[in-house]
Amino acid sequence: MNSCLGLGGLLLAASLQAGTPDAGFTQLFNGKDFTGWKLVNPESFKIEDGAIVANGTPGLAYYDGPLLHHGFRNFELKVDVMTRANSNGGVFILTEFQEKGWPAKGFEVQVNNSYARDPVKTGSLYHISDVTETAAKDDEWFTEHIIVKGNTITIRVDDKPVVEWTQPADWAGIKDFAGRVVSAGTVALQAHDPKSTVYYKNIRVKPLN
Repeated sequence: MNSCLGLGGLLLAASLQAGTPDAGFTQLFNGKDFTGWKLVNPESFKIEDGAIVANGTPGLAYYDGPLLHHGFRNFELKVDVMTRANSNGGVFILTEFQEKGWPAKGFEVQVNNSYARDPVKTGSLYHISDVTETAAKDDEWFTEHIIVKGNTITIRVDDKPVVEWTQPADWAGIKDFAGRVVSAGTVALQAHDPKSTVYYKNIRVKPLN
């Protein structure tokens, strides 16, 4: 699906007015349907109580809407997330749509509070700057706040600093992922596996000069 934000999205965007904690942010998800999003394995995504629920065959929901032609370079992104027990997910940034597989371009900000098979926990810049201490709890909403400014990526979980990483001048990505470099791209939400259930809502972005 590739279309502009509808009235619902405009109303949500208008709700982030001056004087609120999220002043200057624009909603990417209207809380009702997947307008402005492009899904890989759409059967793994549904909308429930204003949130995107990811559960099923591995897949991605890519933002493909009109804001900056879904190409963000310097920005702040906030996503409210909730996990069920033993669930894995992720928020990809600086990425681009691909029809299958995990994104080859951009970075994953990890969502994992208790998933036993992976020690890399919520807030990690996956396999770039990993953390192993849990910063959030299952069955409770938390906010991943991601800031990309210049070549520095900063990640906070509920306002707690978790990662600050600056891409070295000679950086060429990582093994098997040469596309893990800072460049303009979109946002994507991960459905990791059939036993993981992750909720994403209030997905908002603020471009930075």
